Amino acid sequence: MSNWIDSGGEKPRLYSVRPTICETRQRRIGGAARWRSVASLACALALIALAAPFGHARDRGQFVNTNAELKAWFDGLRSGKGPCCSDADGSALSDTDWDSKDGHYRVRVPRYGYVIDGRPQELVWVDVPEEAVISEPNRVGRTMVWPIYGYMGVAVRCFMPGSMT
Repeated sequence: MSNWIDSGGEKPRLYSVRPTICETRQRRIGGAARWRSVASLACALALIALAAPFGHARDRGQFVNTNAELKAWFDGLRSGKGPCCSDADGSALSDTDWDSKDGHYRVRVPRYGYVIDGRPQELVWVDVPEEAVISEPNRVGRTMVWPIYGYMGVAVRCFMPGSMT
């Protein structure tokens, strides 16, 4: 222990002037490491460029017979929770899949927003918040819901009852 005290162990010292292992390795192979990272970046960019044409949106003709005025109305629908997006994002409900009691609505929607192994999904009842109800008259006549699927489960962004009575 006396050697430690005699060597000035209690005095603050600056970091060593000697290069660390990482700096030494970079100094030895500097050019090769740079070329390897440039080549990796070039390969990644080439893969992105090759995959980009497959990611474009496609018109499958599902909106060919859509009334332009009705589509514009759907695109402008809003609830207290924000825009409903469009008719393509909403789902039409049958009379057995929604309920009204004491002025509050609830809907029955799939538990998950995707198909699991091609099997029918379990349907769950979800309470519709007051701010999600669309207050303007229903121009299509059918009951519609715009569900949102997240890590907390399913929620309702917009709901439009079929008969506005």
